[in-house]
Amino acid sequence: MIVCSSSRYRDIKAKKPVTDFSGDLIVGALQKAGHNVVFSEIVPDDKVLIGKYVSKALGSEKVNAIILCGGTGISPKDVTIEAVRPMLVKTLPGFGELFRKLSFDEIGSAAVLTRALAGVADQGKAVFSIPGSPQAVKLVLEKLILPEVGHILKHAREK
Repeated sequence: MIVCSSSRYRDIKAKKPVTDFSGDLIVGALQKAGHNVVFSEIVPDDKVLIGKYVSKALGSEKVNAIILCGGTGISPKDVTIEAVRPMLVKTLPGFGELFRKLSFDEIGSAAVLTRALAGVADQGKAVFSIPGSPQAVKLVLEKLILPEVGHILKHAREK
């Protein structure tokens, strides 16, 4: 697995200490579930840079799945989904739909602001783009990603 997070990137530019709670939460949950984290990187909200990191991960034989955290909102700087969508050969619309339903159950109508994307790249690798809030990360990992990532990879790699 690879984890890319846009959380707290502005603190890097300001040379302040960086705390990436959501990225750390993802790494810890993946390791606890027995997955190897190939690398974790904080990436700026930049479509080209996000694309480069995802392309690099897709080209690695060590990577089976990619989780991108943050940059999924509706502000002009939120471009993670736009950077990732063209790299997918199949999308999983139910992922975003179900995530919004689960979010609605927890946070109410603010869930309409939630954007999430999952799909498969042509290398048979699963890609997830999720919101950056720790609450959202915990929810999507526990309810969707960890229970289904193996199933997704199995079907993505069928011949």
